[in-house]
Amino acid sequence: MSGTRSGSSGRQLGVIGLGAAIALSCALGQACTGAPTQARMAYLKVLAEPANVTVYLEDRFIGSAHLLQKQPKPLPTGVKYLTFKAPGYFPHDLRLSLPQGETTVKIKLRPIPP
Repeated sequence: MSGTRSGSSGRQLGVIGLGAAIALSCALGQACTGAPTQARMAYLKVLAEPANVTVYLEDRFIGSAHLLQKQPKPLPTGVKYLTFKAPGYFPHDLRLSLPQGETTVKIKLRPIPP
């Protein structure tokens, strides 16, 4: 009788183990498929004045406008919050919806009066 019980427990553990494995694979599969692919990427190109403008995406530095003009930044599509800064100029915040493909932002910062 105890042998039967052991077998049942072993089968139950196997089923529980299999269920956990399936749940884990589903979770990992979602994480993998949730990553942006080349087809769903946006590319941010920035043309800015003055030449030394730096660009921030949600308060994280992503590059200089000079670099982003030559080499657009790949980003996931969707709404983004950008900030443009340069010494001696007022910063400028921009809410931007990035669609798939290349988006060019042209910006001219206003100088801070002396």
